[in-house]
Amino acid sequence: YVLRLLLDEPIPLNDGLMEPVELILPPGMLNPVFDDNPELCPAIVGGNVEISQRLTDTILKAFGIVAASQGTMNNTLFGNDKFAYYETVCGGCGAGEGFNGASAVHHHMTNTRITDPEIMEHRYPVRMEEFSIRRGSGGKGKWKGGDGVRRVMTFLEAVNLSVLTQRRRSGPYGLHGGEAGRPGRQQLTRNKGEQVELGSVHNINLDAGDRFIMETPGGGGYGDDDEY
Repeated sequence: YVLRLLLDEPIPLNDGLMEPVELILPPGMLNPVFDDNPELCPAIVGGNVEISQRLTDTILKAFGIVAASQGTMNNTLFGNDKFAYYETVCGGCGAGEGFNGASAVHHHMTNTRITDPEIMEHRYPVRMEEFSIRRGSGGKGKWKGGDGVRRVMTFLEAVNLSVLTQRRRSGPYGLHGGEAGRPGRQQLTRNKGEQVELGSVHNINLDAGDRFIMETPGGGGYGDDDEY
């Protein structure tokens, strides 16, 4: 995928791109050792959705061509005994030489499109209160990082909610003097008014009337404003 981004040619994305490339992966997180006994094997969670995003940013950083994008797919799951729903939530892209980062989009390794609010409300017991661009969340710089989004949902019946997210403590890095984007966050407003901050990875039971708020990270900025 990264090689495809670096090539200014309309060529297909397939294994042929890797023929002239040698991958060196020492044993570790990206090349775990699997024992013959399954009980001794490491757990694998979020490799396709989370590690892939951070790995893409890391490789692009090595080439120095673009600041970090949101670096997570903001995985959101909720359901009960009657249904289950899963989605990934868009955010901000990193800026690069000559261009600002795109706002409120799925990018890099994400290959999904978010469900329209009208469809969600029609099929599930949820009301979409807000789905907006999180203005100012992209990092500053000569070229600005893209903004994340703010998503507010009120549940109309009891559900179990899980989130699997990253970049909640620190935002996506800027490059060549650009500033980092703002980190994401998520919280609950209980139907009786209590505020509950959720961790980057969290599972919690919700009651009817509880409101879930997610703010996704903005992309990093590129270039120092003072140098231009």
